[in-house]
Amino acid sequence: MDQRTAREPAHLLVYQRLREMILFGELLPGQPVTILGLIERLDAGMTPVREALRRLTAEGALQPQDNRRVAVPELDAAALEELAFARLALEPELASRACNQLTESDIQGLSDCDARLNTAMQQGDVAAYLRFNHQFHMDLYAGARAPFLFALTGSLWLRAGPSLRVVCGRWGTMQLADRHAEALAAMRARNAENLAAAIAGDIRQGIDLVALSLRAP
Repeated sequence: MDQRTAREPAHLLVYQRLREMILFGELLPGQPVTILGLIERLDAGMTPVREALRRLTAEGALQPQDNRRVAVPELDAAALEELAFARLALEPELASRACNQLTESDIQGLSDCDARLNTAMQQGDVAAYLRFNHQFHMDLYAGARAPFLFALTGSLWLRAGPSLRVVCGRWGTMQLADRHAEALAAMRARNAENLAAAIAGDIRQGIDLVALSLRAP
């Protein structure tokens, strides 16, 4: 256990772990889980699990069910349209704000992250793909130094992540072309407009795949 983990309270560690389970699709949309099941799975006590569930329910990442069960909400077409609208409003703006604040070291870190993402795609490693894709976007948006917008975007990704895992499960990672190379080129050129356009295109590609998955039998 590292020093950071040792200092963090149990309820925060449980919240972070459960949040990652939702974000990266370990809990699939509509899949009910019991509180006792989560206690066993997370190797945690009742109180920190309940606190994590309370927070994530308030964030809209979980829905309470009968018999002490919770589930990740399933997206329908209307919810996906709202999610797309919100992401396209916030994320290109964050990318644009970040463009001229990123250091060369920041851009190299994003390039390294994208290289790992591409390797995960080629190898069909869904878990690694989801993690590196999330890291790429969050590291870029953090460069905007806009904490309120950044927090809102994090909440939107909690709603989008589980459905992207479903897409990976249906078609694999090779179908998940992205526009990160275009985004990186715009970062290096310090072209905020092109960077925002690349991120918007990247979001639309993902949303279109989720929409296709929703329509598939």
